[in-house]
Amino acid sequence: QQLVGINVVFYYGAVLWQAVGFSESDALLINVLSGALSIGACLVTVVLIDRIGRKPLLWVGSVGMAISLALVTLAFASGSLDAGGKLQLSDSMGVLALVAANVYVIFFNMSWGPVMWVMLGEMFPNQIRGSGLAVAGAAQWTANFAITVSFPVLLGSIGLAGAYGIYTVAAVLSVFFVLRFVKETKGKELEQMEG
Repeated sequence: QQLVGINVVFYYGAVLWQAVGFSESDALLINVLSGALSIGACLVTVVLIDRIGRKPLLWVGSVGMAISLALVTLAFASGSLDAGGKLQLSDSMGVLALVAANVYVIFFNMSWGPVMWVMLGEMFPNQIRGSGLAVAGAAQWTANFAITVSFPVLLGSIGLAGAYGIYTVAAVLSVFFVLRFVKETKGKELEQMEG
């Protein structure tokens, strides 16, 4: 969940958008828009999760994140550095980056954001549910920390396109992870979970 870099968008959003040429006030407004889209996507998931299941939501989210992150990476890769070392995008690539990044936020928050936490509460057998949730939660927060502290290093070394290329690869891998390893928990009683 964390390896697709979602918290980079939220933690560094204003800095990110300023880095590609948006003004500070526009960058903050884009962050507010991303937050509102996140909430809206989560609400859609609340309505859909028991109707269509967890695995389909994760799969659609993974595919959507992979495509939108690839477009963000493409937009960032098309830019050039100005005299001050700041990334400059053409108007069309700036719009592509903005739209694709917000589409990415929507796909994440209609899938991996809420669905993962629902599945964690459902997938462990009763005997180990508490321990399983604790270990899974610790892994999530550790990954969150690693992604958060690595982004400035990646930004300084391989740039925005390189960093988002890594997140794109993680999203592509998540498609296959869902298909191969995720078991549907929709409609199953907690007592039916065997691990």
